[in-house]
Amino acid sequence: MALAFNRRGRRSVANGAFILACTLATALALVFLVAILASLLVNGVGGINLDVFTMSTPATGSRGGLLNGIVGSLAMCAIAMVLAIVIGILAGTWLAEFARDSTYGKVVRFTNDVLLSAPSILVGLFIYWLLVRPFHGFSGIAGAVALALLAAPVVTRTTEDVLKLQSRQLRESGVALGAPVWTAIRAIMWRAAAGGIITGGLLAFARISGETAPLLFTALNNQLFSLDMTKPIANLPSIIFNYALSAYDDSRRLAWVGALLITIAVLGANVIVRAFARERKRP
Repeated sequence: MALAFNRRGRRSVANGAFILACTLATALALVFLVAILASLLVNGVGGINLDVFTMSTPATGSRGGLLNGIVGSLAMCAIAMVLAIVIGILAGTWLAEFARDSTYGKVVRFTNDVLLSAPSILVGLFIYWLLVRPFHGFSGIAGAVALALLAAPVVTRTTEDVLKLQSRQLRESGVALGAPVWTAIRAIMWRAAAGGIITGGLLAFARISGETAPLLFTALNNQLFSLDMTKPIANLPSIIFNYALSAYDDSRRLAWVGALLITIAVLGANVIVRAFARERKRP
């Protein structure tokens, strides 16, 4: 009895110590998160005004805003997401419905997982050698391709996972009615997995919206407002990077505002993802 009591006592102490360690780690993470959000709000909210959304980045000491950076970031993210969604959905569908456990499928799956964790600066350097150096100039297209290369693995992995979760009867029902396999996948499987695929797209957008390193190698920046994707184009991450190092208060204030806008976009995407996930769990 005493031995059993001692064992239970040791297990209780170990369990309590583990729970305490997890609680402290969570609290520490929350402290840092709150500190980051508080610094963004304190330094960024005061700089938000109409000029931020109606004027381009200014010269030193001049009046200006972030319009060119906002538009440039949205344009590159839009092109990147179109490329990532098309490639990711098709690749994820192939892995889930056709490749499955084949050797080639395992190689593609492993490569996709490597890309998921690849440093973004390496992706930017790769696109620099592929699309910037040969054409002797930075461009918004190169920036969008770099972002797409970061987003596509997220969409691919999510698409594969949600398609594998669908019941076997769904796959068989369309084929049993005489529909071709591709029609059954498009009309039945994609529709059943639409919520998960959309969630993957939103996660991919959150992944790329604040990336700076690949854009420094590809899109660079542009002090003026431009929609020409074949030339260097302004973007919020590059503006934040340059203005945060400035010695002028006005430039640093714009950097804080840009960081706050990106944070709001990422948090908004994550909130939407949570909402979709909650809707999927409802019976």
